This record gives sequence, C-alpha cells and structure tokens, in this order.
Amino acid sequence: MMKLSIRVTAVLAVLALVAAACGDDTADEPATTAPPATVTVTEVVVDEAALAEAQAMMDDAEAMMAEAEAAAMEAESMAQEAEAMSDEEQAAAAQAQADAEAMMAEAQAALDEAAAMEAEAEARAAEEQAAMEAAAAMLPGEGVSLTMARANWSTGYFQAELFRQLMQMLGYEVSDPADLELGPNLAYLAMAQGEADFWVNSWYPGHNSWLAAELPDGSLVGEHVRRVGELMLAGGLQGYLITKSFAEEYGIATLDDLNNNPDAIAAYDAQDFNPGNGIADIYGCPESWTCDDIIQSQIAFSGWQNIDQVLAGYDAMFAEATAKADAGEPMVAYTWTPSSYITALRPGDNVVWVGVESPIDNSNPLGREGGEEWDQRPGTSPAIGPDACPSAADDGICEIGWVAADVIASARHDLLANHPAAAKLLEIVKLNVVDVSLQIVRQDAGEDVSALVAEWITNNQAQVDAWIAEALAAG
Repeated sequence: MMKLSIRVTAVLAVLALVAAACGDDTADEPATTAPPATVTVTEVVVDEAALAEAQAMMDDAEAMMAEAEAAAMEAESMAQEAEAMSDEEQAAAAQAQADAEAMMAEAQAALDEAAAMEAEAEARAAEEQAAMEAAAAMLPGEGVSLTMARANWSTGYFQAELFRQLMQMLGYEVSDPADLELGPNLAYLAMAQGEADFWVNSWYPGHNSWLAAELPDGSLVGEHVRRVGELMLAGGLQGYLITKSFAEEYGIATLDDLNNNPDAIAAYDAQDFNPGNGIADIYGCPESWTCDDIIQSQIAFSGWQNIDQVLAGYDAMFAEATAKADAGEPMVAYTWTPSSYITALRPGDNVVWVGVESPIDNSNPLGREGGEEWDQRPGTSPAIGPDACPSAADDGICEIGWVAADVIASARHDLLANHPAAAKLLEIVKLNVVDVSLQIVRQDAGEDVSALVAEWITNNQAQVDAWIAEALAAG
C-alpha cells in the first residue's frame, strides 16, 4: 500500500506578482494571497507499477511548480524595479511572465494526468476487490455438475436423496439419482467408466468384490473408485428369517438344522416356491445384488445339499414370504436393516433369525471373481437375544451368519481429488440406522422421498448446518 499526496499552493500569488512585474495598473495596491488550495489523494490499494508511474509524474509536476515559484519570485523582484526599467527590460519581464504562465500550465497538465492515472488505478483496484469478494461469496460447487446413481433397492432411496439435497447446498448441480438406478454390478462399472460420479448405497465388505473387477482396458475398478466416509458403519444388519412356529415345531435354530432334518425339509418343500423337488427353496436376493452370490457361496461352503435359493424380484419374494409367515407356513427369507421389512417380518413375533453354524470364509468355494471378498466371519451378533434368535440360547451370541455391513458411499477418485467440498461432505455425514429405518417406513407407506428428506433436514438443521460449514471450509 502506498500513499500519494501533493500540496499545490500560491498559484494566485504567483500570478499576481507576475502581473505586477508587467506594470498592471493595480500594482500599487496591496497584494492579496488566496487561501492555499489543497489536493489530497486518498489511500488505495493498486498495483505497484501504476503507482510508481503516477508518483514519478507527481514528482515532475512538483519540480515544475518549484521552477514556476522561482520565476514568480524573480518577477516580483523585477516588478519592484519596473519604473527604472528600459523598454528592453520590460519586454524581458513580460517574457518572464509568459514563461512562468506556460510552466504553470504545463505543471497543471501534469497534475491532471497524474490524477487521471491515479483514478484509473483506483478503479482497477475496486474491480479486483469486487472480483475477490464475489469469488469469496461463490459456493464451491457453482458451475460443477455431478452425476449421481442410486441402488435399485428402495431402502437406499432416502440416503441418496439426502446427499443430493446436501450437495445442492454446496452449489453443485446434481442429477436426480432416480435417473440412474442400478444394481451394484453396473453401479461400480458406471463410476469407474465416468458415467456416474458417486453413490451412497455401497455395502462393504460384500461390495469389495466389485472394486476388484477388471475393466476392458485392463485396469481395476478400484483404481478409479473407492469407498469413502462412515455413513452407517455396521449399520447393515442382515441375515435369514424363518417362520417362528415352523422353527419351534421342528427345533430349528440354524440352517444346518434345517438341512439335516428330513421331516422339516419335507414339510417345507411341500409348500415352497418349487414344491416336490426335495429341496427347501429359500427367498434370497435378486441377481446382481452381491448378496445372491454370497448366499450361493454359503450354501456350497456349508454343504447344504437340501437348500437352494430363489432368485427373483425382492419385493415380490418378500410379500410372499410375509404372507407365509403370517399364516404360520414354512419359509426362510434373507433380509436386512435399515429397512421397513422387519416391521412386516418381526423377529420374535411371526419370525426368528435362523443361524449359520459356520459363516463363509475367504476360500471362495465357487471360484467366482472377487469371491475372496465375501468372507462373513465371525457372523455373530451379541445384540440379538434368544427370543429373536434361537441360536443365542446357549451363550447369548446369535449366529446370524453375516457381518453387519458398512453402508457408506463410493466415489470416483477424481471427484474426491478435484472437489474437496464434495469429498468432505461424503466423509463426514453419519446417519442413525433407526432414524433411517423410520424414514423408510414412511416412504414405503407412500410418502414422497424428496419431501421426507426436506423435512428431515429441517428437523436436524443444526447438524446439517455443521456438515455444510465443514464442507465449505474444505472447499
């Protein structure tokens, strides 16, 4: 920062003295001096080159004014001797006056030019300041479009819509995740190939196998996409539910018990999806959800020769399973939380959790790509008591057969590297499983998921504001 100042004084006095030297008829009257005229340039922030040039011009103008003042003093001396001057000397005095006036005019022109340069520098400084203030006020996501995917299971809709609205608060233009609804087999490929930037419906460790998948160019999905954040760590409780009355009648605490009990298999097979084949057909997962692969691998790993899984649309299978459970008919169904499913199949009421004696390890018994990642050990849950899980009767540990999954986000590496505000948001948001389950119940009852999310944000405004503030600080 530099200060420029100049004081221009005695202009009228100089002109009066010069006039006296030329024999003005008012020369005998007492000379008068006008009040000093002062020009002060206010302090501004400008670039150094412009200020240096303006300062040099000011210095030149001050030097010229000094010369003019000297000429005026000389003219005053000449005026005192004007009566004794010859015509030649009076001509010289007149010339001195003309020269002084010319110098004064040149000095004034220099001052005007310097003032104009200073005004231009101030204007540039003001523009730069305004630009900086506008940039500071700009949200980090402005001008950035993100493509978001969501899972093709409805229990992931709430989280997806929540992140869309949170990202919009950071200024990002986010596509409607409903426009790109995918199973994990396609979602990770879409992200790896740049067709989607992120989703928040990953279930790890099960989905680790998709990161190990190879792309057509020979690279791995995990070289482009990674897991991020702690949205609902260990929030994905999952396992098998069996009709309670059927389990009690045949003393079934685990699927191993079912597989090894011919009478139970016969009773089950008589009413299942494919009756009469001597197999207990359990309701599993749709193809491509990963859980279907894990179930099939578990069947092979445990040697359950009398059990197989039905692969179909989940909601249709679940509706059929619920009707059977309510009627006391035998059925086994895979399900999970957070969801509204356990409000229909209610552990301890019409169903119980049926255990697995030996959860699958990393041996990949079917030799499938990425199957080493489907390890479900230890596959226990101390939080579920024997009333809801008969396998917990002996030691209080429910042998549920599955690891509680981390339900979190996955995103492209370049999104996380290039957009720190978005990356930070994905890292810091955490949700309560029970809270999400309640929202899903309302969603399944017909309420609009976008409106549910907007209401949830309002009811949790302080937490949302803290997330947004932290993300803005990162961006």
